[in-house]
Formats: sequence, C-alpha cells, structure tokens
Amino acid sequence: MQDFRNLEVWKLAHQFTLIVYEVTKVFPGDERFGLVSQLRRASCSIGSNLAEGCGRGSDADFARFVQMSQGSASEVDYQLLLSRDLGFLPDEEYQTITEKLGSTRRMLNALLSRLRKS
Repeated sequence: MQDFRNLEVWKLAHQFTLIVYEVTKVFPGDERFGLVSQLRRASCSIGSNLAEGCGRGSDADFARFVQMSQGSASEVDYQLLLSRDLGFLPDEEYQTITEKLGSTRRMLNALLSRLRKS
C-alpha cells in the first residue's frame, strides 16, 4: 500500500480537477445539476480511483482502479467536447484543458503498463 499523494499522475489529476471546477463556474446556471455536476464528478473520479487503488493490497487490484480512472478520463473528454460545442467553453480554453487531460491519460496508460508487467 502506498500514499496516493506521492503519485505524479494523482497530482496531475488533482490539478486537472481543480481546473474543471474553475472553468465550470461560468457555465449557465441551468446546467448546475446537469453538465457541471457530471464534469465535476467525472474529473474528481480520476484522482479518487487512483487514491482508492493505492489502498488495495495488490498490483492487480490497483490496476483495476487505474482502468476506472481511464474510463472517467474518457467520460470527461466527451463532456468537455460537448461543453465546447454547446458554447459553454471557448475554443482556446477547451484546447488548454484537453491538453492537460491528455497528459493525465498518458500517465495513466504508463502506470497501467507498469502494473501489468509486475
């Protein structure tokens, strides 16, 4: 068992979640319980699954939670695209945030590969 706070991918996921919370503050009020809530929960789930996986007893268990983090990242990816297409997220902001998400996804893939090899 390891402290999730020591994982670079968790640190990146946490920073990404903070950004999602910030950009969704300006979304329309009628999206508060819709897209805003979904985006925030899915982005938070990336880091949450990493934290939970660190508390598991084996690399195989941890790998399962890394895969769940990957699924949440894919969910966020779509929700950001939808936000942009609905006009809630300007193109420049969309590009910046999806680049950060891409970095997180690459680190998740690398972590999963290492866990599967051990």
